[in-house]
Amino acid sequence: MNARPHAVCAIVGYDGSPEASAVIDVGAALFPQARVWMTHMWSPPFASETLRRRLWAGTGHVDDFVDAIEREGEREAARIAGVGVTLAKAAGWDAEPLVRRIYGGEGLEFAQLAEKYDPDLVLLGSRGLGGTSAALGSVSDVAAHYTPRPVLVAPHPMLIAEQEALPAGPVLVGWDGSLGAEAAYGTAVRLFPAREVLLVHVEQAGGEPHPGVAEDGGREVVTVRAGHRHGRSAHAVAEALAGTARKRGAALLVVGTQGRSMVREMLIGSVTMGTLHLAHRPVMVVPRRDPTST
Repeated sequence: MNARPHAVCAIVGYDGSPEASAVIDVGAALFPQARVWMTHMWSPPFASETLRRRLWAGTGHVDDFVDAIEREGEREAARIAGVGVTLAKAAGWDAEPLVRRIYGGEGLEFAQLAEKYDPDLVLLGSRGLGGTSAALGSVSDVAAHYTPRPVLVAPHPMLIAEQEALPAGPVLVGWDGSLGAEAAYGTAVRLFPAREVLLVHVEQAGGEPHPGVAEDGGREVVTVRAGHRHGRSAHAVAEALAGTARKRGAALLVVGTQGRSMVREMLIGSVTMGTLHLAHRPVMVVPRRDPTST
């Protein structure tokens, strides 16, 4: 890629769907002039049923048919990635294609690509990644579980107010004083140096009351109360974070994980997962061991 000092570098999932195109809009608003790999993953048999019938009719041997399917699949995958690059460049990004043939496991593949290319973040949509339409709970969730770099998940669709907050809105960081929260805060400050970064602590229902605004290491922390509807559950904390992001007109939410090893536990924090599902705004999940978070 062409060198651009201080530009954010990202791996961006793209499969040609409207949801994937919306990811470009969200990402460009958050990270203008970023350097990106527009990444498309495809799984054989890629071609449509109609195309497969045409190829079979024109070949006399199964090996020839398989080779033809591979050629058509590679060409179509390259075309889709090229479309992504065109849209990314139109949005102001320095973009190049990255095509991978896989046999399932898109989320893990994104984690491996993050290991190899060492981007600042991986940017995914909550739907539409991979050869099938993958809902949140599949590609995005798995990538958030295992990727060693921050993963930003862009929801679709977004309301006008949520879209308007993207270019300049504050960045909210879920705060509990843990190492995971520290990593999330460090990453937010590094990636958004010109924005307000607001630490938000959610006080569980039934706990001792705390001031609405406090300090932690000289940093201002806003404390909000979790709703009573879900008691002391992680769902209540995630709901409170999402509600605060809405009230504050936040561009995105940043949450940390509590992973204790290079391969994180199978289930990352339930608050983190709840925030991904409830926020209706971009959510960045930061691994506790993000090497550039400080």
